[in-house]
Amino acid sequence: MIELRSDTLTQPTPGMRQAIANAVVGDEQKREDPTVIELEERAAALLGQEAAVFLPTATMANQIAVRILTEPGDELLAEEDSHIMISEQGGPAALSGLVMRALPGHAGRLTPEQIRGSVRDHASGHSPRTRLVTLENTHNSAGGRVWPLEEVEAVTKAAREHGLAVHLDGARILNAATASGVPAARIGGLFDTVTICFSKGLGCPLGSVVAGSQELMVKARRAKHLFGGAMRQAGIVAAAAVYALDHHVERLAEDHARARRLAEGLAEAGLPIELEAVETNFVQIDVVTLGLTKAEALARLAEHGVGLSGTIHPTKLRAVTHLDVSDEDIDRAIELIPRALGAKAPLAAPLSGSAGSARRPV
Repeated sequence: MIELRSDTLTQPTPGMRQAIANAVVGDEQKREDPTVIELEERAAALLGQEAAVFLPTATMANQIAVRILTEPGDELLAEEDSHIMISEQGGPAALSGLVMRALPGHAGRLTPEQIRGSVRDHASGHSPRTRLVTLENTHNSAGGRVWPLEEVEAVTKAAREHGLAVHLDGARILNAATASGVPAARIGGLFDTVTICFSKGLGCPLGSVVAGSQELMVKARRAKHLFGGAMRQAGIVAAAAVYALDHHVERLAEDHARARRLAEGLAEAGLPIELEAVETNFVQIDVVTLGLTKAEALARLAEHGVGLSGTIHPTKLRAVTHLDVSDEDIDRAIELIPRALGAKAPLAAPLSGSAGSARRPV
């Protein structure tokens, strides 16, 4: 099986497994695990923040950020298809008592005008207080799209003009940094809190951090215990993340290059691929023009030995490259995916001025 369902399906490399085996550990809950402390310090610097807290999952990291930046009854603004809105079980409402307000985006992005126009006047005492804006970079549902830095700056500036806190779901922030050439610290430093996930492109079995100011991270540690995220000898897991920071960051560019090659190969084979939307390690395929449902398409692909996954969009599948996908896998996928989906390559355009070109079928 060529596994392109998600970059969460990566297996720990031999080097990462060795790092896990050799990890120096202590009681993380008592702040005695040196490997966890090393990871938190490195992650904070990487994300342009003062401090960080190590957590089991990125969803928990997002929910802790939301919790410490708001009060019950406040309102959260987020793009309508962002992970925090559609893939975290309504956590901001359930765990922090927030009103969740979804704003329509373009390529997963919002505008400063949308932020300014969405702030409620709560002076009457009837409306919730608009308090927090959350952004996602890269944006999963948009197909791994990257926020341009100038747009991030403009939106965070607009939020702060109205006294709003800003949080970045940076699960794949290093993909964004790699694709844009902008350091992760430059992006993450614009926010009150920022998260990163180690179990996606970085290839770890689990783990995440939330980062922010020293003051906020004191609150985050309390919320970590409240949400059941406190651990003991967590250095075993943190060691994998430390290894990933040393060995798996620069290679993200390889995933992006393979996604681009996959997208171009599938487009040449006649599949409906929006090439300009392929910015990182995601390739989306809209199967509606092929006369297939998502379920039918996924079943056909599985029969041909290729794993893709569905998306929130009714007719779109996705392929996601990662460290366990090789150049040979991409070559084979370019061959198998069109065959499975019944794609037909478009006919070549007639040569200009060639004899008989007017009679060539189109």
